[in-house]
Amino acid sequence: MRLARDHPIECRCGQVRGTIAAGAKFTRAICYCRDCQAFAAALGAPAGMLDAKGGTDVVATLPRDVRFTAGADRLACLSLTDHGLLRWYASCCRAPIGNTPRNPKISYVGLVHSCLGRDSRTLDSAFGPADLITFAEHAKAPVRSSRLRMATATVRIVGRLLGARLDGSWRQSPFFDSDLKPVSSPHSP
Repeated sequence: MRLARDHPIECRCGQVRGTIAAGAKFTRAICYCRDCQAFAAALGAPAGMLDAKGGTDVVATLPRDVRFTAGADRLACLSLTDHGLLRWYASCCRAPIGNTPRNPKISYVGLVHSCLGRDSRTLDSAFGPADLITFAEHAKAPVRSSRLRMATATVRIVGRLLGARLDGSWRQSPFFDSDLKPVSSPHSP
C-alpha cells in the first residue's frame, strides 16, 4: 500500500513533529515481541503503546520517507541489548517514535502507532487496518496469525529494503548522520 498524503508524526507533548511522505509504501502490523514489550516498560509503559494482549501497532516504512520538522534534537535512542534494534523515543515526554536496525544500510523504520495519531479511525483511514500479526507466541493472550500473510509481508518489506540498497536511498535517514552513526547515542534502559 501507499500513503495517499503526508501523514503527521508527533510526540505526546508536540515538541517532536514530522511527517511520513505521501506515496510512501508501508506495512501495518501488530508486534507482540518481547522487545516491544520491554521498550514500553523502559519508557514507563506509556498509555496506549501496548494493546491489552501486549502488542504494539507498528507502521513499517523506509526511513527516507520520514522527515522531522521540529524537535529532531529531542530524539533519543535506547537499545535493549548490545546487538538489538535501536529504539527511538522523544526525550521531552518519553513518547515512543519507532525502531530501526543498528545498520543503516538496512533501510527500515517501524513507527509506533501512538506517534501517528491518537485515534484508531485516523490510523485506519491513513494506513488501513493492521492485518499482520508478528511474534504471536509472546502475546499475553491468544491472537490469530497467518503464516501466509507473514510470508507475503516479508517479501514486500525485503523488496523495499533491496530497492533502497540498490538505489542508494538507504543513506537518507533522519535517524543516522552522514557518518552512518545514530543521531543520538544509544543507551541502555
